Amino acid sequence: MSLSRLNPTDPNDALVDKRQSERAAEICRGVMRVLAQHGLTGLIEVTLPNGRRADVMALSVSGAIWIVEIKSSVTDFQVDQKWPEYRDYCDALLFAVATDFPQEILPADTGLIVADRYGGELIRAAPEHRLAPARRKAVTLHYARVAAARLAIAFDPQALIEPSPRE
Repeated sequence: MSLSRLNPTDPNDALVDKRQSERAAEICRGVMRVLAQHGLTGLIEVTLPNGRRADVMALSVSGAIWIVEIKSSVTDFQVDQKWPEYRDYCDALLFAVATDFPQEILPADTGLIVADRYGGELIRAAPEHRLAPARRKAVTLHYARVAAARLAIAFDPQALIEPSPRE
């Protein structure tokens, strides 16, 4: 994974995947702020056991797992149809878009966050579909290991690679 900052001179900018467009990175930054306001901590770009990569995976104090799929344009939404495969790894699936995105084209059975680089708002709560206990444990452990590996890499960039979701 190749992470960078939106603005390298601003230590408050969240790390983002260099493959994201600037617009997606700005939405992601706002999403992370919205999640924090709702008591969740998020990780950006988390590879799932099925090989898909969640834009944001978040964990609540109660252990609820959310996945947020960022859509920076209508074309991005129309071309990328992998998002249903994320449901198997979260309790709630949400889309995050900018204010000018036509929200009516998004599936009604997902949550919705509207965001920009400064913050955002949870417009529609996601229907909850609770993970089975064994899956929840596996996903939570993976989340913890990814977070720990990223912290270790920040301390010593040559020390570790991110853990495999299939371990």
